[in-house]
Amino acid sequence: MVKRALLSVSDKAGIVEFARGLAALGVELISTGGTARILRDSGIEVKDVSEITGFPEMMDGRVKTLHPKIHGAILCNRHDPDHMDQAYNAGIELIDLVVVNLYPFEITVTKEGVLLEEAIENIDVGGPTLLRAAAKNFHSVTVVCEPADYGHVLKDIRSTGVVSEKMRKQLAVKAFRHTACYDATIDTYLSKEIASEEVIHLNFTGGMELRYGENWHQKAKFFKEPGVKGPSLANARQLHGKELSYNNYVDADNALLTIKDLHSEKPAVVIVKHNNPCGLATGDTLLQALSAAWDGDPISAYGSIVCSNTAFDLRSAEFLEGKFVEIILAPGFDHDALEYLKKKSSNLRLLEMPQLNDIFDVDHTYKYVVGGLLKQSRDVGLYEKWECVTEKQFPDSMRPLSEFCISACKSTKSNSITLAYEYQQGCYMMLAMGAGQPNRVDSIRKLAVTKARENLKVIQERDSPAEDFDDYCNKVLSNCVMASDAFFPFDDSIIHAADNGVVYIVSPGGSIRDNEVITTANKRGVSLVFTGMRHFLH
Repeated sequence: MVKRALLSVSDKAGIVEFARGLAALGVELISTGGTARILRDSGIEVKDVSEITGFPEMMDGRVKTLHPKIHGAILCNRHDPDHMDQAYNAGIELIDLVVVNLYPFEITVTKEGVLLEEAIENIDVGGPTLLRAAAKNFHSVTVVCEPADYGHVLKDIRSTGVVSEKMRKQLAVKAFRHTACYDATIDTYLSKEIASEEVIHLNFTGGMELRYGENWHQKAKFFKEPGVKGPSLANARQLHGKELSYNNYVDADNALLTIKDLHSEKPAVVIVKHNNPCGLATGDTLLQALSAAWDGDPISAYGSIVCSNTAFDLRSAEFLEGKFVEIILAPGFDHDALEYLKKKSSNLRLLEMPQLNDIFDVDHTYKYVVGGLLKQSRDVGLYEKWECVTEKQFPDSMRPLSEFCISACKSTKSNSITLAYEYQQGCYMMLAMGAGQPNRVDSIRKLAVTKARENLKVIQERDSPAEDFDDYCNKVLSNCVMASDAFFPFDDSIIHAADNGVVYIVSPGGSIRDNEVITTANKRGVSLVFTGMRHFLH
């Protein structure tokens, strides 16, 4: 039975209501300092810890609960007769419930201008000790460190007089995790302030088993970052389909980042295959965007991941009939579209992320390498400047298309080249891309422009069968924008682009041969913009 409870909280949210509920059940309440004062002010009877220990709180509150009559009351093994005899002989009355949360160290150290002395005074000593003691003795003692658990605990006590063993175990794990994170925060701060050393403690939970890793013989799990908000696969809800694999998560993350980077007010769709966007488009409707994205590379779209920035509707779902995709990720699904897609395949994974269009809550990315960890800030933004460096001017009317093209390029593995086309006023599509090549020239001549012509052949035969293909191709390519994720080390990239009719190019610039590149662009009638921002993606 829960007969005595110790309450000592920094976060006072909900504590009065919880204490009142305990008191109504006949539980004796013990408390400290500010918590005791709040409870008394609310008309709740409570004993001070000093009444139990026989010692006043001392040293500005640094010492108040560190005493055998408190910790013996918590740590006593109720199933050990010797423990029980020692408690009886020492006049120790057992404590069955410990409710503690800690000084707000993390909040304190994030305040501007905080001094080391103030930070140190906000290092809780007694609180973590109480939590650890209660959590260690979870067979007999319930520990609560979050206000969100007050209601569950009260419900159990009201029903049976005790907290269930299952809940005690869960709360104990939560308490140990809480103190571990608290200590990690202190270590991170003090290591920097005192030892001039930066330390990273990562905290990920869940460990959900995946179908397999990058390959069938590899095992994989997905861990969630606690508390992360906004657009994240950790916050996606699977509505249908078989379990996800490691590659599914990697590709879906690329899709999410790509669609988010567009900042499109129109419906937008990205199609990702092997961690590269093989299709990307905006449209006046979701169906139009999906169709245009599919035209970017129908072959690569087989077994791909589709992500949209608007709720998936029935017409878009029907467009995918006869087409094999692994995952559809969207802010939501219209009811009729959801039912249609569920019938399409039992294997098709449908992921709903209502937060998809919210602002990112994460500022950094991490990459594990053998024996080490890389941390960097996210690649935010498209360009630092917009400088046309050639005689042929870059039309302002093509600026939105260019921004779309850069967004596609920064989500494509380096060395990357993307070609984008305004297929309808205000609607853009990635016509083709060249990804992951050791040299940029191959990304252009062997991949991007070659693929663009292949795609245009299919589009022309479907939409303009009477028009000569070469005329059609030249008309489209001469109105495309080509984006490069990094500078051109030589002028050969300009030559190959111009040879294929591409005359509008966007690049970061910054090569020692920029003048040579600009000279060739002028000779070939190319308009070249330098942005000053590189977008390597490895």
